[in-house]
Amino acid sequence: MIDTEQRAEIVRQIGAGNMGVISGGRVIVVDNGIELAVGSGYRVRVVLDPTDTYTVSRVYRKGGEEFEHGSISDVYFDEVGELAYRASCFNSYDETQWATPRLTPHG
Repeated sequence: MIDTEQRAEIVRQIGAGNMGVISGGRVIVVDNGIELAVGSGYRVRVVLDPTDTYTVSRVYRKGGEEFEHGSISDVYFDEVGELAYRASCFNSYDETQWATPRLTPHG
């Protein structure tokens, strides 16, 4: 589980502009990161991984169930804002529709 300071750093790395566009600045706390409510049951989940990178996922919730509609791991701090924004914009069902191409050539 991460602490409040680490969550604040995730928010800073996503950026104020992206936060406003994605969720109106609303942040939902989850065990190892945050969720940003997009609307219509969709959320963008950003989780800090043990490797100090992120996993960005698009999650749909309905009737108490959760369905993942794409996820990408090994996201570096300089990519997290753009990928969170992309995950929030598209009515996608897998990561090939919103999470590619990778923005920077991190090894």
